[in-house]
Amino acid sequence: MRKVLVTFALTLAVFAQGYAQQPDQVPANQKVIKDQAEYNAYMAALNLPAGNPQDAAKKGAAMEAFIAQYPSSVVKTDALDQAMAAYQAAGNQAKVLEIAGKILEITPNNVRALAITTALERAPATPDKASRIRADGEKGLAAVQDWKKPEGMSDADFQTMKNQMTAIFAGAAGFGALQAKDYAAAEGFYQRSIAIDPNNLQDVYQMGVAALESNPIDKKGFWYIAKAYSLAPAGQAKTQIAAYGKSKYRKYHGSFDGWDQYLASAGTQSAPPADIAITPAPSPQEVACNVVKENDPSTLSFSDWEYILQYRDTGAACIKEAAEKVWQVIQNKQKDAKGDAAKLKIPVKVISADQNSIQAAITEDNQNSNVADLKVTMDKPMTKPPAAGSSIEIIGVLSDYTPSPFMFVMTQGELPAAKPPVRKGPVRKGAAGSRKKKKTG
Repeated sequence: MRKVLVTFALTLAVFAQGYAQQPDQVPANQKVIKDQAEYNAYMAALNLPAGNPQDAAKKGAAMEAFIAQYPSSVVKTDALDQAMAAYQAAGNQAKVLEIAGKILEITPNNVRALAITTALERAPATPDKASRIRADGEKGLAAVQDWKKPEGMSDADFQTMKNQMTAIFAGAAGFGALQAKDYAAAEGFYQRSIAIDPNNLQDVYQMGVAALESNPIDKKGFWYIAKAYSLAPAGQAKTQIAAYGKSKYRKYHGSFDGWDQYLASAGTQSAPPADIAITPAPSPQEVACNVVKENDPSTLSFSDWEYILQYRDTGAACIKEAAEKVWQVIQNKQKDAKGDAAKLKIPVKVISADQNSIQAAITEDNQNSNVADLKVTMDKPMTKPPAAGSSIEIIGVLSDYTPSPFMFVMTQGELPAAKPPVRKGPVRKGAAGSRKKKKTG
């Protein structure tokens, strides 16, 4: 971006001069400096060399001095253009922004000043400035369409400058839209910028982010992240780009399989293919359906049952059928060998309890997280409810469940009967005690 701005500013400097003439030398429609002293002062500043940063800084200061001496000059805007270009060549961005601001106060739609201001403000941009940068970008895109070719500039040079400005404005507008999470708009702006400069690392990467953060995800984002990775020099930025893409790839694809190969191949392409050959991971509902298809539901764990049952109402036909099969298995387990109703005994962790009910966790994950997945209504009030955090067995009937958040409902709850104390038999005397004492004479 800095190289583009330097070239851009030097081009401005060339085409911002040569139009302040004395009255006897003026072609039609060109500016006239009527005062000879003013003319001489302007030309003296204009003709200063600017071949190195030191000379460029002197020229910028000379133009500012001219404006201070002749604040109402007909060439005031031209002098400001010259000062802005000179300070850009000198590498003094603070002065560039200052002068550009003065130009925009005079002519708010000055395309050249707006382009440089927008580019420089975007470079260190923080999210809190994003809305202003987007507004400036959109303003610039509108202004550049109506921009008239400067006198003496060739059509080719004019088109080059318009392209540079369009890329700057579109990239800035894209950045602002991205920060606002307006991902569709961001993609549209970045596409305009990248069409002009396909190797603009900043916009290529942010285009990838906008696409991958969209909902639903736009798979083209993987290609743009891979392209940005290929454009980035070795270092921290390249590492971070790869890490971001890899994380998003796993979330979408379900694993890291194929990511390294895609990262290497996509970077060599000039444009994303019509179809990005990355398949999405199966949805949780698909996983649940496949579990029931591939396994006997009666052999599954409580954790598996809960995983399947929680998706019952999500709309897919197969998951509703899978949930019905699992629930039927649970009901079948609550029958004895004769087919009569029977209760289940389930080991649980108590989350909370009172005299009439217990909230408990069945699965290991829920026990570790202290999240209840079983609500028990006791058959009789408990005189001493179990303590929270204790591990117990609960007996009852699983009569219902709610899918989300998941909760089994148990009725007729009871605690196992306390085991009677082990009765100890009579203490047998040892060999020494069983001996009869010998009579003494």
